[in-house]
Amino acid sequence: MTVTRSNYNLSVQVINDDEGKTLAAISTLEKEFAALKPNIDGATKLGEVLGKRLQDKKITTVVFDRNGYLYHGVVKALADATRKAGIVF
Repeated sequence: MTVTRSNYNLSVQVINDDEGKTLAAISTLEKEFAALKPNIDGATKLGEVLGKRLQDKKITTVVFDRNGYLYHGVVKALADATRKAGIVF
């Protein structure tokens, strides 16, 4: 699970490194989440929905790659919400 963020958008991908395939993805660029900002509240909502998407695909464990971002604020909120949805990392 890798995180990419900017001042305008927040994106998360769950990638199978062995096959090089994206298993699930979520972003503030999707129509459903276009109103969300890349802040703590937006990251929390994305994390909850991502957790549900992963559960639907029977994925329960991921490796969290914060992509060099410090583990606080938006990145921490995203991780905590995903964990709360039942994903282990």
